[in-house]
Amino acid sequence: MKMYCITIYDNHYEKINKLGFVPVGLGKNITSSKFQTDKIGKNISDKNPFYGEYTFHYWLWKNEIRKLDKQNWIGFCQYRKYWAINSEQNNSNSLRKLNENLLKSIPKDFDKYEAILGEPLFINQFKFTKFFKKNFFKIVKNPNLLLNKNNRNIKFHFDLMHGEGNLDKAISLLEKNDREDFDYFVKTEVSFNPHNMFICKSNTILNNYYETIFPWLKRCEKLFGFDLKGYGLKRIYGFLAERFMSYWFRKYTNHSTLPIIFQDISELN
Repeated sequence: MKMYCITIYDNHYEKINKLGFVPVGLGKNITSSKFQTDKIGKNISDKNPFYGEYTFHYWLWKNEIRKLDKQNWIGFCQYRKYWAINSEQNNSNSLRKLNENLLKSIPKDFDKYEAILGEPLFINQFKFTKFFKKNFFKIVKNPNLLLNKNNRNIKFHFDLMHGEGNLDKAISLLEKNDREDFDYFVKTEVSFNPHNMFICKSNTILNNYYETIFPWLKRCEKLFGFDLKGYGLKRIYGFLAERFMSYWFRKYTNHSTLPIIFQDISELN
């Protein structure tokens, strides 16, 4: 398995390298030439504040995808989010201990799958206070959104966190074969696979995903632009991709899930 680990901190290179992953440095704080970056070749690195990790995915698509081993799994993690076999392993107090807990190869019983996603995040299990804080008036006007857990779907959550109606506008720009299905997905599903993390069995699957997601996000740029304020709106392209990623891999691949554990390597030695 080839695992890319994405960071925004220049001093993470050695730590990621010790974990056995490919260190990927994104953003203006990366100065070391040791990192794999999104700034060479054909790239959209200038959009990183809005796209997040997807500027690296774009670079991979345009510059490296055909060079990847067709027989090996290809995965992505982040400097504070990693793949593990057991979610209870999230109590590392050193880099060595963290390394012992991480997924380094795909178990044989996963050979029948084409992709692996993170365990789903259930929106309808969030505490009421999270929704009240984000949009008090929306909840007061329609308290049934909270009383009926099935109403707390992906669309409800996206509207609340990233702008009312923005998801609908973006969906309208999808190609026809995904437009209706993704619309149904966000209006009926109460969970998604978070953090834009996934593992693919082949570069063919990865390329197929990229050929769908990036033309769509490019069309969305004409709609939302880049004069975006606040974290929930500024990173809208990354948030759109996160929801679409869950839909796309669930629809087009035979997939399974594994836990994602949280540990910021900035805190470990």
